[in-house]
This record gives sequence, structure tokens and C-alpha cells, in this order.
Amino acid sequence: MIQSIDRAARVLMCLQGARHLGLSEIAAELGLAPSTVHGIVTSLAAHGLVAREPNGTRYMLGPALVKLSSVYLDTHEVRVRALRWADELARRAGLAVRLGVELFDEVMIIHHVPAPGGSQQMPETGMAVQAHACALGKVLLANDPEQAERVMAAGLRAMTGDTLVDPDALRAQLRAVAEAGVATEVDESVIGEAGLAAPVADRSGTVVAAVSVVVPSSRWPPPRETEEALRETARSLSRELGAPRWPPAPPVPPEAVDG
Repeated sequence: MIQSIDRAARVLMCLQGARHLGLSEIAAELGLAPSTVHGIVTSLAAHGLVAREPNGTRYMLGPALVKLSSVYLDTHEVRVRALRWADELARRAGLAVRLGVELFDEVMIIHHVPAPGGSQQMPETGMAVQAHACALGKVLLANDPEQAERVMAAGLRAMTGDTLVDPDALRAQLRAVAEAGVATEVDESVIGEAGLAAPVADRSGTVVAAVSVVVPSSRWPPPRETEEALRETARSLSRELGAPRWPPAPPVPPEAVDG
């Protein structure tokens, strides 16, 4: 690992989530010398990746990241192929639809279709959610046991009073998700929100994304037709990506490989 690049990436991650921090705050959080952070931030600012507050001393993420993220989203094969399928699922289910991919211990939403009906809803594309606390993440973790173990080893943070934070309980749930082909969550990430998600696989049979419908908790569980529509969407998108089968074959547990 190249140290300077690693440190620059850590500074950017430190500033995520609309955080505005001073040099000393960044240095303290990352365990680096203020002079080192100053050099990194100055270089990042020169490329528009970091920006300083007008007439202030705090720093935030810069505008160049918007351009880079737009390129990533616009060229992401799964997202490009999912657009029409996600729209159709939202129409059939009458619910909001999310498409997500793994991002360390989170799920990044790479496409979001608001629920039909005309009510104002916040755009969610680009947002990240703790993987263990949402249906999208449970699908991805269930199909990536090594990543699931890393997430659990780092500690499971409670987002609400209903978030599953016991590693053994989560492991059992992930095994069930891998077998069933769908994952659920109710009030685990956001109070009042539930979700149902299914895996999306590519030509190698690897699960590369997950698609979900967002259900108000007051309307949980959804009708059988909603799950059927979700499964059909995940299956169709996977076939378009060249997947040989759906649902994907359950992954081999790490201990089986080691043995």
C-alpha cells in the first residue's frame, strides 16, 4: 500500500457525511501530525477534491468528487442495465426501489426510484447505509461470507433499537438469506421503514449488487405479489448481466474452504 495515497484516502473518508473539520481535528481523528495533514489537504484542494469554507478554516469534500461520482454512476454496468427494471418494479409494487453495491462495511445506493404517487421524496442515489442494518446489505453480506466476518469483527453498530448487533444472530440470518434468495429488515436502519431485497449476479455467478423495495413499517409485511415482482426483477437483471442461474448458488463458508 502506498502511504501517501492511503493517507489522502483516509482524509477524504474522514470528511464524508457533510462533515466540516479543521486541520487539527482531522489530524487527531486520523492520528497524524497536523503538518502532514496540512500537506495532504493542500494537495487535495489543488485538485478540487477538498475545499475550504469561505472565510473559514474548516475543510469539506470538494466539487471534483461530484464529477467523479457522476462518471462512476453513469458508467456502472449494473446501474445502466437496471434503470428500466427498477422503474418497472416501482410501478408494479407501488413502492420506492433501491439498487445497492458493497462499499466496505456499508451499502452504497447507486440508483433510487421514488415511490409512485407524486409525493416529495429525497433523492437517495449516492447515499450509504450500514450493511448489517438493511435488507440490501444482508443480501450482499450473505453472498460474501469473508466480508461479513470482517464487518462483524469490526463491531455491529446499532442504528435503531431493532438493529441486529449480535454476531451469532446475524450469521444465522445471513445463512437463511443465502438459502432463501431474499432478505428483510424492519425498523433496523430507519424507524418506520422496512425493506425486502434480492441479489443481482453477473456472468460469473458472483453477486455484484442487490435490489430492494422500501416498505413503510406500517404496511409490513408486503403482499406476496411484491416479493414475486422483486424476485422477477432480480432474475431478469441477472440474466441481462449474463448470470448462469438465479438465485445464485449459496457461497461456500470460509471454514469449509479452510478445511
